Amino acid sequence: MRFSSRLAPRCIPPLAVLALAALIAPAQALAQYSAPDTGGSAIGEKYHVELSGTLWNPSLAGVISSEQFKITGSEINLLTDLGYTKTRFKDVRIVLRPSKKSKFNIQYTPIQYQAETSFKKVLVFNGINFPVAVPIESTFTWKVWRLGYEYDFLYKPRGFVGMLLEARMTTAEARLTTKTPIISPAIDEFNKRSAPLPAIGVIGRAYPLPQLAVNFSVTGFKLPNVDPKYQAKYFDWDINGTVNVTNNFGVQVGWRKITNFMVIEKDSGDVKFQGVWFGAAVRY
Repeated sequence: MRFSSRLAPRCIPPLAVLALAALIAPAQALAQYSAPDTGGSAIGEKYHVELSGTLWNPSLAGVISSEQFKITGSEINLLTDLGYTKTRFKDVRIVLRPSKKSKFNIQYTPIQYQAETSFKKVLVFNGINFPVAVPIESTFTWKVWRLGYEYDFLYKPRGFVGMLLEARMTTAEARLTTKTPIISPAIDEFNKRSAPLPAIGVIGRAYPLPQLAVNFSVTGFKLPNVDPKYQAKYFDWDINGTVNVTNNFGVQVGWRKITNFMVIEKDSGDVKFQGVWFGAAVRY
């Protein structure tokens, strides 16, 4: 007992230090990862993670062409030849905001059309002649990943203007399959192309009301004309408004237009999507 009583006073200070450290550490961690302090009256600007999902209903226009076996492909119209109509798509966006003026943007836009039609004239796809008046099932897929960095060089309590630097991965795939016992075996041809490309643009936001944000962004890129076998040009416009119910939740409506032109060797695509989208955003 005498041995324990002598050690007890010496053990109290280390235990107190450990207890104090346990209380201070979470407070420091919260302070380190708390949302940037915007110091303004606008609602929806205090966050460090934003996740939003949208439903997009764009109109479609464009032509595609696919060469194989040194046989030049026909220009196939996505509307008049393949019969595609308006279709609704989902879109996912993530914003990571480590500081008030810096953001990292991630966006994934998967687009897919399907239809059954028959050609009014013989069309060549992948070096194969597709006959007239034969039922053909077609699928056209266009998927885009956007990874970007945003720096808001002008930031005010009721809005900002910034620049965007992006890396994009675009994957396009077209597939045509005959659906009739008259042709045996069935013709099943597809072409898939992927292209990583950069983009640069501007972005802005204004708050005409503390709960209403009006947003605008445009990004694009044109590949230098070095080799005619490889060409690319695209632009992405987005104008939208967000009604922030609280700082952590808002509802959105906007209009978006994407134009894409790509030539990879003797395959080409000239496609345009544009239309209204609706969405919601949650923030932390």
